[in-house]
Amino acid sequence: MDFDAIVVGSGMTGGIAAKELCERGLKVLVIERGRHLDHPSPEYTDDQNPWEIENRGLVSEIYDEQGRYRMLKAKGWTYRPEVMQFFVDEKEHPYSFPPERPFMWTRGYHLGGRSLTWSRQVYRWSARDFEANARDGYGVDWPIRYDDLAPWYDHVENFVGIAGNRDGVDSLPDGDFLPPWELSAAERKVIETLRETMPDWPMVGGRCANLSEPRDHHSALGRGRCQARDLCMRGCSYGAYFSSLSASLPAARRTGLLTVESDQVVHSVEVDPATGRASGVNVIGAGDKSTRRFEAPIIFLCASAVASTQIMLNSVSERHPRGLGNQSDALGRYVMDHFSGAGASGHVPGIDELYAYGRKPNGILMPNYMHRHDEDLDFVRGYCFQGGARERGTTGSSGNRRGIGREAKERDRQTLPWRFGFFMSGETLPYKENRITLHPTEKDKWGIPVVHVDAQVRENERRMIVQAEKDARRILEAAGCTDIDTWRVPEDEHIMLGGKTHEMGGAPMGRDPGTSVLNGWNQVHSVPNLFVTDGACMASCGSVNPSLTYMAITARAAHHAADLRSEGRL
Repeated sequence: MDFDAIVVGSGMTGGIAAKELCERGLKVLVIERGRHLDHPSPEYTDDQNPWEIENRGLVSEIYDEQGRYRMLKAKGWTYRPEVMQFFVDEKEHPYSFPPERPFMWTRGYHLGGRSLTWSRQVYRWSARDFEANARDGYGVDWPIRYDDLAPWYDHVENFVGIAGNRDGVDSLPDGDFLPPWELSAAERKVIETLRETMPDWPMVGGRCANLSEPRDHHSALGRGRCQARDLCMRGCSYGAYFSSLSASLPAARRTGLLTVESDQVVHSVEVDPATGRASGVNVIGAGDKSTRRFEAPIIFLCASAVASTQIMLNSVSERHPRGLGNQSDALGRYVMDHFSGAGASGHVPGIDELYAYGRKPNGILMPNYMHRHDEDLDFVRGYCFQGGARERGTTGSSGNRRGIGREAKERDRQTLPWRFGFFMSGETLPYKENRITLHPTEKDKWGIPVVHVDAQVRENERRMIVQAEKDARRILEAAGCTDIDTWRVPEDEHIMLGGKTHEMGGAPMGRDPGTSVLNGWNQVHSVPNLFVTDGACMASCGSVNPSLTYMAITARAAHHAADLRSEGRL
């Protein structure tokens, strides 16, 4: 079959690319390295009761004995039997890093990718985020600004369905929102008190891609209202949270122009030596290791920041001896992720008679306020705070105490005071030395060189952590909290990048082909029919969750590619 476009990857950006290109009338092939999944899938566990989950929710000790899922265990909250089917075991799919600087690469090899397991927190970047590199000189200047992306934020928000409030905060632009989820009593009190005591440091309710009230086009795709069960990572049979599997790919299928090939590992992109343009992708069957080649005049890499960079580095030819589009030596560089390292919690007094019902899918966000900070700072960029207080705790489980019967049960049902907690999410600077390369000797089961990631936070980020702990206490004191506890990662403790699952960089956008890989439309400078729109394209990482920005960038690039195609230029 002839295709107008190939999209590598079926997750957050791959789904959007497929949808937008199909809706523009292009025949699209999506290539997914993992297994096929339907929606809803038999692999979803969101309808299982606690006693129906394997081992009652405990992971088998065999995994520890076999050295499996070590990174997933380090991540913590994903190391559970009811969700592990959506994550990759790095022992089976290895990558490497310096022993003293481990990097966490979380992957999901199945149709829909990590869009099934993301945290669904969605925020627009501000104008300052796109100007940051030019302002302080770190990294390469973004070739686009907020105004270039604003209409595409609108476009994606409408399709995705985002519950949020229009807060009027310049560092966190408003968007096209569904009704917001109600804040808990403690969150309301903290936010309202801070409006009076620290009006220049705004805190707002979180914005999330869970349908609080479906619109007609959501219902047309079979998506229903969020039930506030907090079982999202198990897969949502309601389609209430946004995923490529429940929204983007079905929208693309409705056009009749989508073809999906799963269990196909992309080895490299091939370039026609006569034209200098990408002519197709080389794939290896995940099971039988058979080789195939798919051709199309437009190719989108949406495999994730690390995987797309790996494909480009492995696409070596006489014209591209150091990797595809790597004339600038920027390919594989400027690897970034958000990091934590400090936070605080405190009791919220005066609301002990109030309770919370249901398990809403969001908390709070305090966007980066560094430009309003009233102290001299010894670092650049900044951080946001995320957290909240969704429900009150109780005195504990009777399984941990002596006693039986009514007295023990009543004792353990006693509620604790409302406690509000939050943590920093810091912006890692785009350091050229933070780098993805291909391992010189190790290969995976398909004969492809494994990824080697050498990236770390540096002195600038360490200084942020020190200030963030001070700010966290100051904020909670201003909110009227008591019994405040703060925490901070020790200076000599390694902070593992990748832990936030927000890896970015590797093929950064830029104005100058001599310092960047992609232009302002996400085209490889030297290969204009090859687009890279996942996290690899990011020139900086901001401080808020990046998925919405990825999707807006992807939609913009897809429409540009379709325009070029209709003009006969691709």
